[in-house]
Amino acid sequence: MRILKSVFLLTVLFLNTSIKAQTFDAVRQLAGRRVPWLTKSLVFNAIPANNGKDVFELYSKNDKIEIGASSASAAAEGLNWYLRYYCHRSMSHMGDNLSPPEKIPLVKEKIRIVSPYPYRYALNYCTISYSMSFYNWADWERELDWMALNGVNIMLAPVGMEAVWQNTLRKLGYSDKETLEFIPGPAFGAWWLMGNMESWGGPVTQNLIDQQASLEKRIIGRMKQLGIEPVMHGFYGMVPTTLKNKIKAEVISQGKWAGGFARPDFLSTTDLAFKRIADIYYEEMKKLYGAGLHYFGGDPFHEGGSAKGVDLKASGAMIQQLMQQHYPGATWVLQGWQSNPSAKLLEGLDKKKTLIIELFGENTNNWEKRKGYDGTPFVWSNVSNFGEKNGIYGKLQRFADETYRAKNSAYGQFLKGVGIIPEGINNNPVTFELMLELGWHDQHIKVNSWIKGYTLARYGKTNDKIEKAWQGLLETAYGSPEIYQEGPSESIFCARPDTLISSVSSWGTRKRNYDTAKFRDAVLLFASEAADFKESETYQTDLTDFVRQVQANKGDGIYQAIIEAIKNKDKVRLAGEGAKFLALIGQQDSLLNSNRFFTLHRWLKQASVFGTNQADRANALKNAKAQITYWGPDYNPKTDLHEYAHKEWAGLLGSLYTERWKLFIAYHLRKLNGEETAKPDYYKLETGWTNTPDLFVPVKISDRQRNELIKQILKVED
Repeated sequence: MRILKSVFLLTVLFLNTSIKAQTFDAVRQLAGRRVPWLTKSLVFNAIPANNGKDVFELYSKNDKIEIGASSASAAAEGLNWYLRYYCHRSMSHMGDNLSPPEKIPLVKEKIRIVSPYPYRYALNYCTISYSMSFYNWADWERELDWMALNGVNIMLAPVGMEAVWQNTLRKLGYSDKETLEFIPGPAFGAWWLMGNMESWGGPVTQNLIDQQASLEKRIIGRMKQLGIEPVMHGFYGMVPTTLKNKIKAEVISQGKWAGGFARPDFLSTTDLAFKRIADIYYEEMKKLYGAGLHYFGGDPFHEGGSAKGVDLKASGAMIQQLMQQHYPGATWVLQGWQSNPSAKLLEGLDKKKTLIIELFGENTNNWEKRKGYDGTPFVWSNVSNFGEKNGIYGKLQRFADETYRAKNSAYGQFLKGVGIIPEGINNNPVTFELMLELGWHDQHIKVNSWIKGYTLARYGKTNDKIEKAWQGLLETAYGSPEIYQEGPSESIFCARPDTLISSVSSWGTRKRNYDTAKFRDAVLLFASEAADFKESETYQTDLTDFVRQVQANKGDGIYQAIIEAIKNKDKVRLAGEGAKFLALIGQQDSLLNSNRFFTLHRWLKQASVFGTNQADRANALKNAKAQITYWGPDYNPKTDLHEYAHKEWAGLLGSLYTERWKLFIAYHLRKLNGEETAKPDYYKLETGWTNTPDLFVPVKISDRQRNELIKQILKVED
């Protein structure tokens, strides 16, 4: 009995010491970077977890703001909760409202918030390329601060994988030139890692590989400090198509991916080379990024790869087994996307060391149809944005409804968290903040009530008109209709011109699944308060985006009139409607030039300084332009990837998009005049545009001109 008491006392002493050892210095430093006016008033305390669940407490003592937390992640969320609900301040990818309030608010009554889930997850492989291709350390530092403030404690972080692969292939006899032929350019790494293609967008240089490896070390270091577990990229059998020419190995050709890209091969797990390469890969991972990694992504047969002749159960078991040998206790993180991961693959896995990210929750309920993925831990997430295309969109109430329903379902025991999996993150900030805050709510959230706290924190103040306008937005573009839709409704201005355009990108839609007149009324009401919010970056950014959407919606009607004129062979109407259409694009370009978040220049400027030498910078700039236009590959005018990542941005509207529509209108006018004329070669125009050095510096307009332009766009046509 004395021994048991001694063990108990030692355990309590150890736990108390461990808790006190958590000073949350990294969170304090985060506050110093983002809200320096608050740091002197902050006191952090470590408290025990609530039955293994993250918890934070907020209270005031001696005019200080005390944040008790069970982890660095909970401490950062506690800080954000205080900023949002007491200071009415917020940070986002689309503007910050972080100025000091007149007086530091006190927390009159102590609050205690417990997360129902062990995981708050973030990022899609595509986000790394569509949003973060050209991030430097300052960009990543800001990104990680935002993630921490929003309670994220596990995040995809596959930067710097080029170095792992380079070192692995060197040991397999590859020359540096041969290795560089496998590695893609900086804007296309996501699809390389997912096994969709290789080499496209390259070649990169050794300098860039070293730069990204160094950057990844800083990213991982900061993530650990902030309590965010990095999800690295594991070895799952993807190998270069040239491997079979270098060593004797049984590989399975994966065929073609979208756009006509040849996929990397899949190395059979029964081949002795599989273990050999996995061993090298993980050893190189350890040398570069350490042994303290606990999560690895990687999805065999992603988006239609061939599994012909593969024993999926045995293959899954082998992939996970080798992962465990090198990183004992590691969790394999799989994407719940389309039919993946297959039931057969899951049969071979240790479910306790597996986590599935249900990607497409805004449209599907695979967690339910597949019975909790046959008893596998999963995270409920939504994509909501594809290709980082512009568009007001997000099925907000569905987020709250489905997470609550899943948690209280027969499969609730397998729901281990919530997450954001956008293909692009620089859009619709409300979707990300709601989704991640759901990670701290046990009860069912009604978004029409929650939104009031969001708008107050986003703008620093609110009023009846702002709140009523947002209710209108929730009933329209941010509504939750039971309609399948991949991302926001697309803008006709961004389309490769044609007489029949059902979608701008191959898998998108132009259809508006909401009442556009009601949406416009909500925007008009929101805009009526512009004078009172003229100093608010966040309000002005939202106003720009909402008005942009009204103009894009208006474009649909003019486009339809153009098509009718062509069908009816009405030259006069075609010329008139065509001029109107081009004028709308010009207005849109001018409007978006007035806000830094909607300019092509922002994206291209990042690319133009990415790398330490001219070769990498020039290649990055071409990558940046190709990704948002024809995407790739070269020499394939019929690629179904063109416009997949189109952007309704100033600069792009005023150059390529305007030029394409001018050619289209002129071509059809010539035809109606009976002239012999060749159809415009849009692909040639697009590829030529990507090779220009222009950074499209914004042509600013005055506040008066901007206000007048907004009035014109929102004016009801007679």
